[in-house]
Amino acid sequence: MNNDNSAIGGLMPDAIAPASPVADGRKLTPTEKKAIVAATLGTIVEYTDWVIYATFSSILAKQFFPAGNSLTALLSVLAVFAVGFLMRPIGGAVLGAFADRYGRKKGLTLSILLMSVASLVIGICPNYESIGIAAPIILVLARLTQGFSAGGEFGSASAFLIESAPSNRRAFAGSWQWFAINAGTLVSFLLGFVLASVGSDTALEDWGWRVAFVIAAFMGVLTLWIRLSVRETEVFKSRVAKKAVEKRPVRDIFTKHRKDVARVIGVAMAGNLLNYVWMVSYPSQVHLVTGMSIRETLLAGVIAVGVSLVLMPFAGMLADRIGRRPVLIAFAVASILWAWPSFGLLYQGISLAEVALLQTISMVIMTGFGAASAVTMAEQFPAEVRVTGIALPYALSVTLFGGTSPYIMTAISGAGYGHLFWIYPVAVCLVSLVVYIRMPEMKGQPLR
Repeated sequence: MNNDNSAIGGLMPDAIAPASPVADGRKLTPTEKKAIVAATLGTIVEYTDWVIYATFSSILAKQFFPAGNSLTALLSVLAVFAVGFLMRPIGGAVLGAFADRYGRKKGLTLSILLMSVASLVIGICPNYESIGIAAPIILVLARLTQGFSAGGEFGSASAFLIESAPSNRRAFAGSWQWFAINAGTLVSFLLGFVLASVGSDTALEDWGWRVAFVIAAFMGVLTLWIRLSVRETEVFKSRVAKKAVEKRPVRDIFTKHRKDVARVIGVAMAGNLLNYVWMVSYPSQVHLVTGMSIRETLLAGVIAVGVSLVLMPFAGMLADRIGRRPVLIAFAVASILWAWPSFGLLYQGISLAEVALLQTISMVIMTGFGAASAVTMAEQFPAEVRVTGIALPYALSVTLFGGTSPYIMTAISGAGYGHLFWIYPVAVCLVSLVVYIRMPEMKGQPLR
């Protein structure tokens, strides 16, 4: 195997070879290259559909809830955002077990189909003025479906990528999972920015937001077609051939892998919280705190996330070279130190360049988590329960620490204590830091 660690050489696909039972030395076939691309593109679409809800949260509040107190309406739509997370552990358990029993490809295909249909429903649903209470009910049902889908996507895609890499490139391969998550957020920001730029604020609130959801839904249809055309991973097919497929993976991870489940939650909690604090919710928070237009806050987000996309593959290479633990420890320490400045330096009249700089620093710190987290979680479990082992505890972590963060942030700000919110992420990062320090290093170890 050529050990060239260049970002370009590593991304496209000759540098990613299937793990055992196939020898690491051979190059990927065109079909296998297509499979890697399909996994990454699908996750981009999944997270575009998922994050775009938060991007347009202030507009959805006006569309799906009665007119009145704007803070109450925003809290209502963020509560629906949090409710969607309640389905993520269920989706992680059901779709994770599905992918462990029937294949990563089938799990990835089902998750993208569910997400796209739910996005289309939100995009075409009449508003509160038209159908009354039915509007928020439909919104809740669509978000529950999206939560179910997202709960299974991360585990299936992570396992697919990690199982498709040689042992010395697993972190690099896994970094494309978080590249895809950030890219999905970037696409949602770009959709919001473009729609806010081409029309008036009234047009954006009347129909522009609908266009974003419909576009995201049709992106999913294209990705569904791509995912249907790829092959299953060699690792899973070898398990099927050996009749080593676990029939009850959910039960198995809690009876045989309890410590691994707890470790995955600990690994993920800080990154999940900060992902929604520093990336997903930051544009809306800047808008509320500083009065900057949504258009400008989204542009700042585009710049910051764009920088993270450039750095992510290199951070993955670093995790392969020096190990997962040092990269995650550095992420946690930097996050603790940056928690207050990321919000405390916001002020009325702040410039676009200053906001972009603040968010870019946050996203650079987050690349440490993105580079090493997926591979760390995948390496905790054997192949027969790997998807469930990643998906369910990760979804629990997302629900507890990610899904509630926009609501908590807005509620604290509304109560006049927004300047103290930074204490919460510091406490969560301290717990994850302890997990990172105590966990075993899996760099160079064979997958189970």
